[in-house]
Amino acid sequence: MTKLIGEQQLMRIFIGEGDRHGQRPLYEALVELLRCEGVAGVTVVRGICGFGANRIFHTQKLLDLSADLPIIVEAVDSPEAISAVMPQIDAMMSGGMITLEKATVIRYSHKKP
Repeated sequence: MTKLIGEQQLMRIFIGEGDRHGQRPLYEALVELLRCEGVAGVTVVRGICGFGANRIFHTQKLLDLSADLPIIVEAVDSPEAISAVMPQIDAMMSGGMITLEKATVIRYSHKKP
């Protein structure tokens, strides 16, 4: 396991639940790419409401099954690892937003058996 303590980089990818890459949801394709590229950790978060560049408000309503809710894919690794995978991520996306910020990792480990 890689030691990932100290100042690292947090990447957030903001997309919609309905965004696709080929036949798969884009968020699943992104997670698979990041896993295959050895990125230290990735989490997908589903938002309850939001809007993007098109200013269309997306929200989950009781009878609305096509809400296209916001999805955030978060990844943490070294700035070099994030930079290395960025061209592949960019090629997979047709919209959305990517942000980068410094993150201080104070613990990175798996559960002991």
